[in-house]
Amino acid sequence: MDCLVSSGNRPKIMVTNDDGIDAPGLRALVQVLVSTNLYEVLVCAPDSEKSAVSHSITWIHALAVKRVEIEGATAYAVSGTPADSASLGISTTLFPSIPDLVISGINMGSNCGYHIVYSGTVAGAREAFLNGIPSVSVSYNWVAGKSNVHDFKLAAEACLPMISAVLSEIKNQRYPERCFLNIDLPTDVVNHKVRGAPVLEDDTDYQCLLEGYITVTPLGALSPADIDCQAYFKTLVPGVLESSSSSAL
Repeated sequence: MDCLVSSGNRPKIMVTNDDGIDAPGLRALVQVLVSTNLYEVLVCAPDSEKSAVSHSITWIHALAVKRVEIEGATAYAVSGTPADSASLGISTTLFPSIPDLVISGINMGSNCGYHIVYSGTVAGAREAFLNGIPSVSVSYNWVAGKSNVHDFKLAAEACLPMISAVLSEIKNQRYPERCFLNIDLPTDVVNHKVRGAPVLEDDTDYQCLLEGYITVTPLGALSPADIDCQAYFKTLVPGVLESSSSSAL
């Protein structure tokens, strides 16, 4: 991974999401990033809600792009999916240079466990990762009757230390190339705890989220099958090939 963050310039952060460019989660995140005056903030996000579209892309119809006014940021709304938006935003078609970091979110609702398969929020970060750009997906565990729009600002502020740390690691060329991060913030953001995602079977990211922890989970683009499955097919496939070769004689 090349060191993209230079000492003389503010790091460039591109924000995308799946709730749409007008969603309160994205707007709160952008507002908080801009208010630090530490980053150049870019936005490239769907023009309407595209939740749970996973990693789908638009390939039959042309994408439409429109400039959107967001104070302190350069922003564009895209007619496609989160993956479309992330791909376009890092392509240098809209912005003059590649961002140092892509953040997808803040999503209204958690994205833990198998939900990452369906999540457009996670897909926005994954698309950047697939193209070699460090990325983070961020979701807030919204609960009707308990949560309010102001919580998105609190969630964004709670993410700032991790964002700063990631950019520092990128600058120092220590950031790993083979994963991206999925962050989930608990409903009670003010009283949150911090914990890296566990590996124990009965101690999942979702359980930790419910207990009030911020979960930080490194994800790969594609997960290999577990070792038992790999061993099974290493035994099965040669036998099938041998049998089919014999029957063809």
